[in-house]
Amino acid sequence: MVRIPAGDVRLRDDRKQSEWTVPVREFLLARHPVTTALYAGHMPIGTRPGDATPVVNVSWNDAIDFCNRLSRDSALQECYSFDGQDVVCNWDADGYRLPSEAEWQYACKAGTTGYRYGPIDDIAWYRDNSAGALHEVGQKAPNPWGLQDMLGNVWEWCWDVYDAEVYGSYRVFRGGSWAEEARGCGASCRRRSHPTFAIDDLGFRLARSL
Repeated sequence: MVRIPAGDVRLRDDRKQSEWTVPVREFLLARHPVTTALYAGHMPIGTRPGDATPVVNVSWNDAIDFCNRLSRDSALQECYSFDGQDVVCNWDADGYRLPSEAEWQYACKAGTTGYRYGPIDDIAWYRDNSAGALHEVGQKAPNPWGLQDMLGNVWEWCWDVYDAEVYGSYRVFRGGSWAEEARGCGASCRRRSHPTFAIDDLGFRLARSL
């Protein structure tokens, strides 16, 4: 995992024409999205062996479950617990978790100021160059902090609720995918889905608190 320095990030919601600044504490973020091999190695018996492509067709709930399983398997404190139907995150636990939306965007930009951290064909698999398929992680150029596939290949679940007043429990995902047009593969592009939905170009990346 890559150590991400503390700082501030400017988020925006184009629907509401609003912007806000969020402080980000130092944390760890995986260099790549979770692969099918890693996922299969920690999920219940019956999961098929995997490879170096990002795992997809996993819901937000599945990602939360995997984070806790991997934490237990690694002798770390689980980050997630349940209060009735609600998932609660212990941000001080040392186990694996999803990044917050602010953490994800801050790490994606890695000190750069543009919509992307490099030329899109150099850094991302997207509709125009993916041949309509997933690709193994780590094949495109990293951002300045050494993170790869932050844009393109697969969208990535984040912890945050998108807009509770309008969309209820829908959660944020970020980053674009192999099926997405170029305009959707940018550091500030926000999408949403229900936490029980699984999509063929949506995966996740692991974070840990420090």
